[in-house]
Amino acid sequence: MTREAGEVPVVLSVKDVVSTHLAILASTGAGKSYTAGVLVEELMSPHNRASVLVVDPHGEYGTLSSLETDARFADGNYRPEVKVFTPERIRVRFSSLTEADIKYLLPEGTSDKMLHYLSQAYRKLRASVRGENETYAYHDLRDAVTAEKYGDEDGRGASGSSNVGSIDALLWRLDSRFDNTHRPDALFHDREHIPLQDIFVPGRCTVLQLSDIEQNEQQVIVATLLRRVNKARMATVRGESTSGENFLPYPVFTLVEEAHRFAPAGATVVSTNILKQILSEGRKFGVGVGLITQRPGKLDQDVLSQCMTQVIMRIVNPVDQDTVAKSVEGAGRQLLQELPALTKGQAVISGVGVNTPVMCRVRERCTRHGGETFDAPSEWASWHGEAAQERRAQDEAVLVKPSAKKVEKFRGVEL
Repeated sequence: MTREAGEVPVVLSVKDVVSTHLAILASTGAGKSYTAGVLVEELMSPHNRASVLVVDPHGEYGTLSSLETDARFADGNYRPEVKVFTPERIRVRFSSLTEADIKYLLPEGTSDKMLHYLSQAYRKLRASVRGENETYAYHDLRDAVTAEKYGDEDGRGASGSSNVGSIDALLWRLDSRFDNTHRPDALFHDREHIPLQDIFVPGRCTVLQLSDIEQNEQQVIVATLLRRVNKARMATVRGESTSGENFLPYPVFTLVEEAHRFAPAGATVVSTNILKQILSEGRKFGVGVGLITQRPGKLDQDVLSQCMTQVIMRIVNPVDQDTVAKSVEGAGRQLLQELPALTKGQAVISGVGVNTPVMCRVRERCTRHGGETFDAPSEWASWHGEAAQERRAQDEAVLVKPSAKKVEKFRGVEL
């Protein structure tokens, strides 16, 4: 990289990137999240005005909110909008969970027999609702499971039947997971969820912060949301939906940070299949996906191979290097040999988003990066500075010194 910065601009085709999917691959600290932030800035610029969702497991992308007040991104009446959903604001409607989602969320040790009765009850409940858009609450499923006690598929009743113990144990497991769905703050809620129209709007970037949410719940949240948006876009494009929550009349793009959590290699999680479906079929319906990971070797290879544009930064792990070499068809062997030597911010870009594989440096972000590496030695040294010591002394004085009222009250107690 001997040219001056900005001397030869490298421009990606947004149309190709968002329709045929993207992968950003890099080791920790190489700049993958920084690059994703630059990409979002470009997507939210006046000449793109994209509809973007960022799945943010670590809470790094909230700094994109400054786009709203940055004059560089305004044009006439247009100003980008950034909407951040913190964990306490995220809701998933219970009736949008599939049978696989519910089973996935149950505690370990749920037997095959329990899962059989759950399947029976779930299918009967789904058959009893009037249509796909009909909602139902957790206790409707619970009632359907309870009904299995009094007449299983062999026609045996509760007395003398072997299913009672299994069903009671299943009900206990279901209650431990879903018995709070009626509460206003419940993650899995009987009635509420985030409308797609609140997430996807042209000119809006929505950040879904999943920090402080358990990993299996994160996977279910992402799976449910991607299924909903894929279904809505299919129904809209086919003319089957012209209004309501399944009407989404514009293409959308979703960036998934820590993608190996949601489509891990060699493991089965509920979000893998919908990612595979969107990556293979989403182009026809305007549903694009970008995957960001620091461990390409831990990402499902069928998922990675469907990303037709790749931004590859420094990768030092031999397994990850080998994965990239096998999965990235457009990048030559010579370019891939450069990966361990790339400095922070340098990237090899290949695929349909560019005319030819190219090595470049990612431009500086306009918004603040939320995933900066801490300068540990500097912070350790500042701990012993005069200002820090005075502040700690003041804090200790406030904690130790009781108020006058508390002293008088204490002295009045008879011992």
